[in-house]
Amino acid sequence: MTKGMTFEREKISLNLARIKKEGKHFEVAVDPDLAIKYKENPEGMDIRDVLKSEEVFYDAKKGELASEHELKQVFGTDDPLKVAEEIIRNGEIQLTAEYRAEMREKKRKQIIQIIHRNGVDPRTHLPHPAARIENAMEEAKVRIDEHKRAEDQVQDVLKKLRAVLPIKFEMKEIALHIPASYAGKTYGLVSSFGKLLKEEWQNDGSWVGVVEIPGGLEGEFFDKLNAITHGEMESKIVKTK
Repeated sequence: MTKGMTFEREKISLNLARIKKEGKHFEVAVDPDLAIKYKENPEGMDIRDVLKSEEVFYDAKKGELASEHELKQVFGTDDPLKVAEEIIRNGEIQLTAEYRAEMREKKRKQIIQIIHRNGVDPRTHLPHPAARIENAMEEAKVRIDEHKRAEDQVQDVLKKLRAVLPIKFEMKEIALHIPASYAGKTYGLVSSFGKLLKEEWQNDGSWVGVVEIPGGLEGEFFDKLNAITHGEMESKIVKTK
């Protein structure tokens, strides 16, 4: 059997893309982040950047290379890069346990931030601290799916959280009147927090407007505005939805 690079001997944890065709398995060693991106949308990506080795294996850990004859017979080409493209796009990406754990942790943090940004206690309309949300997720035994986008898991997580934590997503419309001396300094800040629904510059240089922001950001929003204006502004919550 033809031998290639022996990953097992080098003690490398392998993330693989694998496909079964005509009764045999073919696999390539890949960078997991790039392989997932390539599988979703290869446009503009170089397959060489995705691969850890420009070789096609029967068994990458043992270094058992697929023969050029069999690649030609099964894939219609003996070019390993073209074969690798097909394996990644049409096969299964097999991730190591370590990488799956990293992905779960990354998405867990993303979900916490999304909920912290948008969620409030419906009794007080105040945001929950991120640490409280994290503790509630542990108490509710929330499980994170490393294969799904964080945004696509939020609603399921919320359903489980509500068993241990009063929470709902809320948007707030806030009317502002900022004096001329601070209007220019705060304009970018205000618009970065949400969507400007109305705005108008007054003859005296002051600025008035209505901004819609996620409910969980209210405290941070006013803290930053007050730090710049030293409290010299007018504000009013005109709508909560």
